[in-house]
Amino acid sequence: MSRQAKLMTTGSIQGHIIRFAIPISLGNLFQQLYNTADSVVVGNFLGKEALAAITSCGSLIFLLVGLVQGIFVGAGVVISTYYGAGDLKAVNKAIHTTIAFSLCSCVALTILGYFFAPVILGWMGTPPNVFDDAKTYVQVFFLGISALILYNTAAGILQAVGDSKHPLYFLIVAALLNVVLDVLFVGVFKMGIEGTAFATIISQSVSVFLSFRLLFKSDDIFKVEIRQIGFKKGMLPKILRMGIPSGIQNSVTSFANVVVQSSVNLFGAAAMAGTGAFMRIQGFSFIPITSFALAMTTFTGQNIGAKEYDRVKKGVRFGVTFAIILAEAIGILLFLYADVLVALFNRDPSIIIYGVQKSHISSLFLFALALSHVMSGLFRGAGKSIVPMAVMFAFWCVFRVLYIKIGLLFLMDIRVVYWAHPITWLLSATVFTIYYFKADWINHKKSL
Repeated sequence: MSRQAKLMTTGSIQGHIIRFAIPISLGNLFQQLYNTADSVVVGNFLGKEALAAITSCGSLIFLLVGLVQGIFVGAGVVISTYYGAGDLKAVNKAIHTTIAFSLCSCVALTILGYFFAPVILGWMGTPPNVFDDAKTYVQVFFLGISALILYNTAAGILQAVGDSKHPLYFLIVAALLNVVLDVLFVGVFKMGIEGTAFATIISQSVSVFLSFRLLFKSDDIFKVEIRQIGFKKGMLPKILRMGIPSGIQNSVTSFANVVVQSSVNLFGAAAMAGTGAFMRIQGFSFIPITSFALAMTTFTGQNIGAKEYDRVKKGVRFGVTFAIILAEAIGILLFLYADVLVALFNRDPSIIIYGVQKSHISSLFLFALALSHVMSGLFRGAGKSIVPMAVMFAFWCVFRVLYIKIGLLFLMDIRVVYWAHPITWLLSATVFTIYYFKADWINHKKSL
């Protein structure tokens, strides 16, 4: 693929965004199959306690990896901005620095996750009948966390230069393999909850192999050479300056979601399983949201680098509108068919009731989540990553935690917890919209 074919600084704005977002959407679809396949197999073969264990670990895992993944977002902004400006030498330096940082992160997260994740499970108030399974799953998962980190690194590099198709191809292979291994390890070999973690690790490792094989063998701008992997002078500070705010945003949001999960845990295994099952389902609605958010980050980064500010403004109008429509359409379907979808995980009536309650409270507010994420992608691409960090910290962390803690003091009802997400989505969406229309921030963008 030629450089010109991947540039988003000329040609149809809508065409560029859609062509970039569709492969990411399909990739996210298959990525979501990882989690969903694990949960469906566990819920049907191992029961509701095991289902509660595996679904309750998501917020904890992202709490520990969110900071690093946010820094990778910063790396993508740096790469895409240099790419849009035509500074290919700087692109090369940024790519090799990103990989060096990724390798260091693999070591740190493996150690941190294996030893500290069980401690955090205890802090979350994980019930005794769920704790052992949750501990087993999360420790095995973190032993293989390098595969997740390295895949996200390679995919981020490719997406930053406009190639969203190859990450899709590699995810399709890995997701299909994961489904097969889930059934084989849990259903046939009776490996229990460990089997789901091993299936994910092996599948993700295949996607890592395919991704880095492309990076090493390609003659394109994203070509990687082993001897050049290292921290290039002056590049890591630029990546960290762009990425740390996004990482902090991920971490504080994840911390708040750990509090949400610990509050759900108060209501027992059925509540954990039902809520967790629906959250797996709701993850499919995040697909167009995250896809258009990433498309906006890359599109904005390249066009800011090329000083095409009017294209950025036109692009955000299209991206926000399209993401909102898609997310809300999915939300309506989730609202109508939540009982059928939750039953795929486990047919226990109490589990289904909790899942349906969660759906009926949050599904119709997905437009606010879409607006918040796409605006965040826009601001990050423009180098304004402090803005989404501050807004998310204020509403998705501080306000969300205070709301839950105070709300449960007055009414010990799980619906109080369920309302935490839509309320904070609406607040952040409102602030982002006001900032976008009031601040003339695009025309004051400083170069890297």
